[in-house]
Amino acid sequence: MERLQYSTGELAGRFGLGLRGDAAIQLDGVGTLARATPTQLAFLANPKYRSQLAQATAGAVVLREADAVGYTGTALIARDPYVAFARLAALFEPRSEHVAGVHASADIDPSAYVADSAHVGAFVSIGPRSRVEAGATIGPGCVIGEDCTVGEGSQLVARVTLVKRARLGQRVLVHPGVVIGADGFGIAMDAGHWLKVPQLGGVVIGDDCEIGANTTIDRGAIEDTVLAEDVRLDNQIQIGHNVVIGAHTAMAGCAAVAGSTRIGSYCLIGGGVGVVGHVEICDKVVVTARSLVTHSIREPGEYSSGVPLMDNRSWRRNAARFRQLDRLARRVEQGLRVSREGDGHELPPVDSAHEHTTLSGAGQHDPARRPHGAADKD
Repeated sequence: MERLQYSTGELAGRFGLGLRGDAAIQLDGVGTLARATPTQLAFLANPKYRSQLAQATAGAVVLREADAVGYTGTALIARDPYVAFARLAALFEPRSEHVAGVHASADIDPSAYVADSAHVGAFVSIGPRSRVEAGATIGPGCVIGEDCTVGEGSQLVARVTLVKRARLGQRVLVHPGVVIGADGFGIAMDAGHWLKVPQLGGVVIGDDCEIGANTTIDRGAIEDTVLAEDVRLDNQIQIGHNVVIGAHTAMAGCAAVAGSTRIGSYCLIGGGVGVVGHVEICDKVVVTARSLVTHSIREPGEYSSGVPLMDNRSWRRNAARFRQLDRLARRVEQGLRVSREGDGHELPPVDSAHEHTTLSGAGQHDPARRPHGAADKD
């Protein structure tokens, strides 16, 4: 593909940006603030990198008006430099052009539909009653099972599997290794053995969603698992059956959401977050990395859990003290009660029976209980 060049003046006019400096500089790519060359575009969004601005050799820098004060190079002024840079950088991204048609090695069921303008790559399999709509791209090695739909302009990059009853909207981007529509994890204990619960629902993916590599989205047990429009999932995320994720929510890598949980719109879920089943998270919630959500969240805001990193010796010492928290808390409670009553006698010994049950009995296997957050009954 021919390498494209844009002048700083052209970029400013095209994206409605302010321009300070030379409007004739030709740019042919992007780079970091510290390493961009005189023909590349860089950006400054995080204040902690402002010290690099004075030594920057980029042809132009996208930044806020306040950060442009004192900068002698060419600047493109944006209210949100990161958003502006994302739009500008897209101009320099090489894109493969897929020719419409079906590769000779593809295996397409006679009852399936493939639009004339769609591209179906090598070694693709498309099952009964599935549809590939206009302008869609099915990359090499993809498997589309029965009763699936790939919407207009959507792209399965390579080796994507739509197991069954997976319906993708328009302009959905699915990266390699993704599995959509596999069985949800539904099992019931019967006479000492697990009985598999049929997963009769499907998966619905809204328009403009993006699903990262090796992410898995299970189909619903009865109703569908649903991602609303413009949901963005990073790599290696697990979405359990009957989960509903609201529009414009983004989740970072290695997060996991157990079955029948509902997550609202405009939420941000950090990397490695776990969400147990059958809870609700309202709109505009931020959950920071490695947190565990064990109950519903009904107020917008930022939530965290877990222990921050520390040296091993400190962590071991704090872990030992953590085991004593229940006993110490009840001693404090007793002390406050004695103080209020004006008794003044020595504190009575703490009954440790409940403490033993709480600490030692936690997590013991009970075959009559459902595995926590795993085997859903609905």
